Amino acid sequence: MAITRKSAPALFAGLLLASCGGERKLNLKEAMPPPGIGPRIRASTDGGTPVVPGGNARPAPVNLTPAEDIAWTGFDGEGIPELENLMAAPKKGPWEDSETLARQTAAREGKPILVWFTDSARSPMCKVLSAELFSDLAFGKWAEDRLVRLRVDANVSVNDPNLSLDQKVTREVEIKDYVKRIKKRYRILGHPSVIMLNPSGEVIARYRGYKRGDKDYYWGLIRQGVASSESAYRDWRKGLEAKGYREWRGESGRKVFAKLLSYSKGTLILIEPGGERFRTREENLSKDDRKWIEEQKALRGIE
Repeated sequence: MAITRKSAPALFAGLLLASCGGERKLNLKEAMPPPGIGPRIRASTDGGTPVVPGGNARPAPVNLTPAEDIAWTGFDGEGIPELENLMAAPKKGPWEDSETLARQTAAREGKPILVWFTDSARSPMCKVLSAELFSDLAFGKWAEDRLVRLRVDANVSVNDPNLSLDQKVTREVEIKDYVKRIKKRYRILGHPSVIMLNPSGEVIARYRGYKRGDKDYYWGLIRQGVASSESAYRDWRKGLEAKGYREWRGESGRKVFAKLLSYSKGTLILIEPGGERFRTREENLSKDDRKWIEEQKALRGIE
């Protein structure tokens, strides 16, 4: 008899049953599990580690900061700047003139940076942009809560009465070099030019030129950039919060986003994402911050 592809399985099954001799015939109903239930897993015989039922379930979260490098005793942070000086420092005005300070403020407050490259002496459209939008009270009030503003002016003039003539000249040369470097870094070729940076320093939008009467349109573009930055910042901040960073507030309401680095007898050392460290006393922080500290101390058995 020729064995075909269709008859092979039946022939193989018959030979298998015949080889069992007088043993009980295979009952398929007993061998198959009930519907919806997988086959029974046999015990391992190769020395492996047995799997405990439910072993892949996540443990219940512990209400502790994820950072494992916090020192809760010993270091008082002598020589580190006081956080109160940072929080109490008055703002110079709506526009910063230092990129370093603007970047620090943006990282602390989670705001994007609007960088305005202008030539206040020689560019007519820079003057129009300033008059129609950037000097508008409604825009200023809106930007105060959502932006860190940095102005880079190609028109450099130092009028500090406390400086000598030589010092003024030296200062002007330094500022001109700074303007040249920052324009080269961000590839600024004309005025007015405006760019928007994430709190981390990434360029997310560019706005070149300006047309008279385009105030609302230009403001709408800036709003879109802010919305994009806020979305990216939430993801960035979420990642840092998983590493122990949180928002701290002083009694004045000013805030800083930082991680607790050490705690000793009421003195805290905080570190920002950029690496800046500050020292503060527990009683100088907000009520919510003091409550968080007490919870952390209680969980660790610290008096």
